[in-house]
Amino acid sequence: MRKNTKNLSIIDKELKIDGSIESCGKLIIKGEVTGTIDGDVVIIAQEGEVNSTLTKVSSLTIGGNFKGELIASKELIILATGSCAGKVVCQDLIVENGGVLNADISCKTSSKIEPVKKDKSFFSKMGESKQENEKQIKL
Repeated sequence: MRKNTKNLSIIDKELKIDGSIESCGKLIIKGEVTGTIDGDVVIIAQEGEVNSTLTKVSSLTIGGNFKGELIASKELIILATGSCAGKVVCQDLIVENGGVLNADISCKTSSKIEPVKKDKSFFSKMGESKQENEKQIKL
């Protein structure tokens, strides 16, 4: 699948979709969507409504209503007219004055998204660095 940010798709006011959506570029939702969304940049317009079991995007802007589970690899923006409820994992979170956020939120940097390796010698290394620091202070 080739990503091209010049692509533009619109789900208009009179359109109701129940199912899975995959999109490249920008997707504007003015109608109602129930199901899953996998896309790049998604904008829920003021009149738009999304009830999603899982939405995976790089950027989501909410001017309407979103309910469900969301993973935004870059950003989640909730406009003054927007409402978000459910479970959210994102990198950057912006909520305008008047925007509603009722969700379980995890804001993570890209380094925190990667799995952490468990190292048994972690505490022993901390002790060594503490001893090294003490030696440097005495010098």
